[in-house]
Amino acid sequence: MRRLKRKIDNYLIEWKNSNNKLPLIIKGARQIGKTNAIRNFGKNNYKTFVEINFALQPQFKTIFEEGFEIDNIIKNITLKMPKLELDEYNTLIFFDEMQECVSTATSLKAFREDGRYDIVCSGSLMGINYKEIESNSVGNKEDYIMCSLDFEEFLWAKGYNDEQINDLYKHMIDLKPLSNTQYQVMMSNFKEYMIVGGMPAIVNQFVENKNYSGILKMQQQILLDYEEDITKYAGGLDKTKILNCYRKIQVFLGNENKKFQISKIANGARNREYIGVVEWLANAGIVNISYAMEQACLPLKGNYNPDNYRLYFSDTGLLIGSLDEEVQDDLRNNENINTYKGALYENIVGDMLVKEGYDLYFYRDDSKKIEMDFMIRDKDSLIPIEVKANDNATISLNNLINSNLYKDIKYGVKLCNKNIGFNGKFYTFPYFMTFLLKRYLKRK
Repeated sequence: MRRLKRKIDNYLIEWKNSNNKLPLIIKGARQIGKTNAIRNFGKNNYKTFVEINFALQPQFKTIFEEGFEIDNIIKNITLKMPKLELDEYNTLIFFDEMQECVSTATSLKAFREDGRYDIVCSGSLMGINYKEIESNSVGNKEDYIMCSLDFEEFLWAKGYNDEQINDLYKHMIDLKPLSNTQYQVMMSNFKEYMIVGGMPAIVNQFVENKNYSGILKMQQQILLDYEEDITKYAGGLDKTKILNCYRKIQVFLGNENKKFQISKIANGARNREYIGVVEWLANAGIVNISYAMEQACLPLKGNYNPDNYRLYFSDTGLLIGSLDEEVQDDLRNNENINTYKGALYENIVGDMLVKEGYDLYFYRDDSKKIEMDFMIRDKDSLIPIEVKANDNATISLNNLINSNLYKDIKYGVKLCNKNIGFNGKFYTFPYFMTFLLKRYLKRK
């Protein structure tokens, strides 16, 4: 399987070349390409690369049994790898599946103070192990959140280059509509991405085979693997409750208001009994949480209701995999999706926003008949984002922009199956340009 170009590649080079770098922990869901990215980086940028997987090589868990003096740790590693020759200041040690050996986190302070070896860690940082790792390594690590492929990385996988992507951005800056050819080709790529998702193994198979054969089966297997992880790593939380939430995400997305309601996932379920469950799924990288804003004003993080939220799959391909087997074909042919079409487009836009570094918030005021799918911000204004599955009226967007009640809102964004435009109130961009939105808004 060929290696995919990932954005983390440049980040790792910058980390290596930085002054006073801290040990690095790469976080993210399973099967998103963490191990391959780190392995490629280590082999190509260091004289010596050491990879230790605590799940596959449990014998290495004893390397910390004499304490956390670096010389003792290195001695114990080389006892288990007698042919290994470590080059000081030119060696990367990669501790994979670190949740299987929490002492790894405790060692990070010693490695940071010693400075002779660069350290990268990764793994399924879930449940009680996740909390232990956080508490044991605070102040002595740098975190990087890795996701499945975003749309730009998907375009790279299909062979598109930076010049072609920058041309999309230039059209955005100039508010110049794309040509019919450019628009149709990119919309076709976007629909492929929505169906396939961004899991590297699945993207690779799709790009190499140039068809959807076997994709659904791979998606369904990952969903089952996540269930297995929940059973394995849930720690003190009730595994059944986590599974109840995980298995109901697509059901609530199909509802009119999309609100995730604990009381409706099982008979007698109560919010107080499910404390920490949704956060666990988010920490595991399985879901994205969108919180309801109390008021349509800034600041975002100080103005939301933690008990009113929507859950989205962190990879829309997995949402497709969780639905009827025929949905893949329906989406390709634009048939039979009906009311669920909005949920699919909301899920992928939410996923694309998260991959651009945004937290997710939405706004709903039934008394004023206003509902806004997402709220983000630029330097000094609140920006409502409306995702339209069909080209119908944008009543909520207009009401938010026109009303004197919402002082922080100066303009909005409409994402839909339409070309680039601006009507003096809101910008219209095709869905596939969501990955360029943060770059664009920073210019304003």
